Amino acid sequence: MKRIRFTEEQIIGVLRDHGAGAKTADLARKHGVSEATIYNWKAKYGGLDVSESRAAEGAGGGRRWRRRTGS
Repeated sequence: MKRIRFTEEQIIGVLRDHGAGAKTADLARKHGVSEATIYNWKAKYGGLDVSESRAAEGAGGGRRWRRRTGS
């Protein structure tokens, strides 16, 4: 089965629905992920907004490049 990757914007959208009162089981079924995945996303992206996630991504881009190239 092909693994689906979600963008940070999509993850934050799912978490926004969760915060609005949607049940975890319903969201997991709707998006095709496990309930544990939603809880992991909540731990990682729980307090972020879309603009904040983009700022964090821009700040860590250099480290990601150095790690990938071994420099």
